[in-house]
Order: sequence, then C-alpha cells, then structure tokens
Amino acid sequence: MSFNIALSGIQAINEQLNTLSNNIANAGTYGFKSSRANFASVYAGDMANGVQVGSLTQDINKNGSLQTTGRGLDAAILGRGFFTSRDAQGVVSYSRVGIFNTNAEGFLVDATGKRVQGYGPTVNGVLGAMGDIAIPTGQIPAVATSKVAYEGNMSNDWPIMPAATAFDFENPDTYHMVKQSVVYDSLGTQHTVSQYFVRTAANTVSVHYSLDGAEPPAGAGYAMNFVDGRVTDATANGPNLTIAGGATGADNLVFNFNYAGTTKFAGAATQNINRPDGYASGTFVGVEMAENGSIVAKYSNEQQQVVGTVALATFADEGSLVPTSDTTWVANANSGAPLYSTPGVGLAGKLSKGTLEGSNVDITSELVGLMTSQRNYQANSKVITAENQMMQSLMQAL
Repeated sequence: MSFNIALSGIQAINEQLNTLSNNIANAGTYGFKSSRANFASVYAGDMANGVQVGSLTQDINKNGSLQTTGRGLDAAILGRGFFTSRDAQGVVSYSRVGIFNTNAEGFLVDATGKRVQGYGPTVNGVLGAMGDIAIPTGQIPAVATSKVAYEGNMSNDWPIMPAATAFDFENPDTYHMVKQSVVYDSLGTQHTVSQYFVRTAANTVSVHYSLDGAEPPAGAGYAMNFVDGRVTDATANGPNLTIAGGATGADNLVFNFNYAGTTKFAGAATQNINRPDGYASGTFVGVEMAENGSIVAKYSNEQQQVVGTVALATFADEGSLVPTSDTTWVANANSGAPLYSTPGVGLAGKLSKGTLEGSNVDITSELVGLMTSQRNYQANSKVITAENQMMQSLMQAL
C-alpha cells in the first residue's frame, strides 16, 4: 500500500516538475501565463490511496511587465482583454501577444500568421463591421484641392500703398509681401498659386492671385478687412479661383483661400499656416497602430488613413479559457462568450504602443517550487526504498 502511495506521489511530482520547468523555460516568452499544478488526494473507498495532479491552473489574470520595442505594430494591453485572430479554418483564438504585421495578401496578421480581427473604417461616426483588417497596400488616388487654409500676420507697420501706384506682380515696389501655395488637381498635378499682399487702407489688405505664374487679373484684388487687428468673418473666405484642366485631362480645379485667424498687428509679417486640403496620389509605405487601436496606413504623399480598429475580447471567466498553446486560448462554455469592444472601452484595457507584455512568471517563486518538489521527490523515493528494504528483510526471515 505505502509503495503505491509513494509511487503516486512521484508521478504527481513529475507532472508538477514539468509545469515548473515549462514556466521557467517561458520566462522570456511574450504574453506567457504561468501555470500551477493542483494536487488532489486519491481514495480507495474510505482509505487514502495516494495523490494526483487534479488540475492545472493558469494565472491568466496577472499581467506581465511591459517591454519596450519601439516597433509601430507592437502593442501591449494595459488591463483586461485579448487580441482576437482567425485561422484559415475559421477557428478564433485569443492572445495577449500584440506582435502584428501585414501579409502578402494585404491583411493584418499576428505573429503566427492568423488574421487579426477588428472593425472596418469608421463612417459617419459608426464603426465598420467586424472581420479581417485589410490594409490598402497599393496606390491611393489624388484628391483635388478645394480650400487652402492660410493664416498669418499682415504687418500693421506696412505703409499704406498710394492709390496712384498700380499693382504690378513683376515690380516688388507695388506690393508688401508675396507667398506661394501649392494646390493639386484631380490627377494630382501640382500647381503654384502666388498671393501678393498690398495694404491699401488702414484696415484693408488686398490680395492679388497669380496662377502658375500667369499675370493676375486686372483690378483692385480681393480685399480683406480687419477689425481690432483681426480679419472679419465676411472677408475670411477668399474668392473662388479656377485652374483649367485643359490638355492634361484633369477636371477644372476650383478652390479658394480661407484666411480665418489672419491678423494685422504691429511687428513682422508672418505665415503660420499654409495648408491645402488636397494631395497627390501616393504609394503605400507602411502601417502602424495608434494607442486607441486604430490601424493607420501611411503613404508616400504624407497622407495617413485609418483602415480599421483592432478589437479586444473580454470574458466573464478568463481563467476557464482553454489553452491551445503557451500563449493562445479558445473560448468554451465555462469562459462565456466573448464581449468585443475597442481598446479602452467597457471592460477592455487600453493599449501601450511600441511595447509588448512579457511573461508573468516569477522566477524566484518557480525556483523555490522546484526545490520543494525535489525534496518531496526524494522523500517519496525514500519511502519506496524503505519499503523495499522491509520486504527484503521479511523474505530473508521466512
């Protein structure tokens, strides 16, 4: 009887040693959760008949420390939640490992090549449908300029230009300042617009426009009026300007300047904002994740587009998830159905960009457990040795 009890102890301790060894081996594995072997007594009727490992418990709720990587598609979850991925067979798995990349088919995938699940681009404030996150890796089309945001200071120190002085864009003595802006037509071709600023009255600055170097139209130009040194709302939007598409095949480009925020204070004339809303076509150059879970595609024309948002899954009982590897799990009836949301919403934790969650293994505790298991193993071995010696003595006595 004692032989069988001691043997069951050795077998149970072997399983515990395997668990401890696996924990120690994965102390440097991203997103790894340590496990614990839970012993249970074995009974034969009313009599104790040894011990066994009744269950293995993973410490899923304890987060590991953050490790900085600086990579744009690495992210760690601060709090509850799991990244969600789907394999080629449609099996959904959950992980804390936020190592992502773009595959050859243009989808966001995790470190094992499974497609990351998330929401499509937001339209009118509503998240897109949940599914695979596609990354547009080709060329994005040009967008024609419709407005140029321009803000600066028209110096109040400028002298008022005499009424007899006719504006001549080739004569710098007939204007106070010239600034260039770049606009884009429907094919992405750049056009240069020059603004010639002339102070024509105490609170009025006229603007003459030259399109692609052509002579500005004759006339007084567009008048910006100022009150207390600030442009009035009525004159904050300039006139519509048109650049003909002509033989290039582009549509006629119609745009205007928005001078909101422009001032006329004493001191130097400055330019603070000179920004068109259009852009040329561009090619895909990379993608990164924002801390709100948005997947941002970047293009050679310096444009960025949010192409999706990573979804995080939370569960009523995370500890009941079924492990499929050391860092991935699947849901079951005990864990409850996943509740999906974006990072930082509801029960889901926020994201830390450019970092990864390390293992939650406590090496000191594991080594102490290893030494304890070794002593227990030795104790059970001695029981077997003692029983063997007793049996030998008994046999010799007969």
